[in-house]
Amino acid sequence: MKDTKRQGNLPGVPRAKQGREVSPEWAWTEEAVWTERMLEALVIGVKGGKWYSLMDKVCTEANLRAAWKRVRANKGAAGVDAQSVAAFSHAEGKYLSEIREELQADTYRPAPVRRTWIPKPGGNERRPLGIPTVKDRIVQTALRNVLEPIFEARFAETSFGFRPGRSCKDALRRVDAQLKQGLIWVLDADIRSYFDTIDRGILMAAVKEDVADRRVLGLIEGYLEQPVFDGLERWTPTKGTPQGAVISPLLANIYLHVVDEAMGKAGYEITRYADDLVVLCKSEAEAHAALALLETLMERLKLTLHPDKTRIVDAVNDEHGFEFLGYRFARGRQRWVRKKSLGALKDRVRERTKRTNGNSLKVIIEKLNPVLRGWYAYFKHAHKTVFIPIDQWVRMRLRSILRRRNHGRGRGRGTDHHRWTNAYFKAQGLFTLRGAYDAELQPR
Repeated sequence: MKDTKRQGNLPGVPRAKQGREVSPEWAWTEEAVWTERMLEALVIGVKGGKWYSLMDKVCTEANLRAAWKRVRANKGAAGVDAQSVAAFSHAEGKYLSEIREELQADTYRPAPVRRTWIPKPGGNERRPLGIPTVKDRIVQTALRNVLEPIFEARFAETSFGFRPGRSCKDALRRVDAQLKQGLIWVLDADIRSYFDTIDRGILMAAVKEDVADRRVLGLIEGYLEQPVFDGLERWTPTKGTPQGAVISPLLANIYLHVVDEAMGKAGYEITRYADDLVVLCKSEAEAHAALALLETLMERLKLTLHPDKTRIVDAVNDEHGFEFLGYRFARGRQRWVRKKSLGALKDRVRERTKRTNGNSLKVIIEKLNPVLRGWYAYFKHAHKTVFIPIDQWVRMRLRSILRRRNHGRGRGRGTDHHRWTNAYFKAQGLFTLRGAYDAELQPR
């Protein structure tokens, strides 16, 4: 990048005579693409401030093989061509060569996206998910391998979603720390249908600030203009980014970078994870001023804040508080679990504890424990009173299975607690949330 500000935000990239030796901050970059020399260019800048020759790096054999390795590891369903990851792997050398030849000849064209509908966690609503072909997923991954470091070099520290080395937990730690510092007035913002309403002209203009390779820009536009198949219906969306596409999270972050930048320059403490964002302020007046600026930015980006879900909250005195990344902050900065997150957990438990389940109790618990452990690992900072009711509910589900197998009806209740005690399930190896919480309090 040409400006010295970006240079100041980046660590030096040490050179090595043999192999690739780089700063830990850039260790995640794809070695098949990002050599030490290219990473140095992120620090010192490139001629004209834009990257021109990128397509040749997208279609190298090493980058395409690295991209295929990631796609294969992620598995996933087949696209409109019905070709599975397993089928692709049977002739991967041939298919990768074909992809490379098409990219080099500029004859590659993305296939339509197969749309499917998946349930939203903790509710009855469904959201659309686009499934690209395996071939398109490989090319998108190869493209992301090339583009991501260019934009990471200027993304804000306050952005956490879908970025290497960052997670929901990092965003939550930042919010928690700011609440403890007394920033208790919270602008809880919700962007209505964000991924579906992104303006492609504005998005491409933002991409072109750093990328000038005509063929790479054409490839991105090709993905934005992919037709969609939903059953027998086919249409081409005129705005938004295809949800489910490998490249979409990066494009979504590029689009909202101007918001991170403007809010930061104005002195507001924004924390953003993809389209989920909060701004923590010292006073109610400051929160209203932050909202006014955010509305202006949204208008500029042709986005809309949800009028019912965007609000200003006193995190200490408001009984309901505010929700962020699955948690609900309320009652004097305490963390709770939002209803949708709890509902999502119960849905997953229900799938594994149906009364007609033909597996042994041991097998059921073995399938259940990873779900409970994973949920606890994320929500272990919630108030301790959250865990006991969930443990009780899980045991009730298991007692209901045992009750049915003993020719009983209905769910586990009454004397079932004496017949299959808590100690009985503990002996069977059942993971409990409160047990894990208490264990962490014990001195090591």
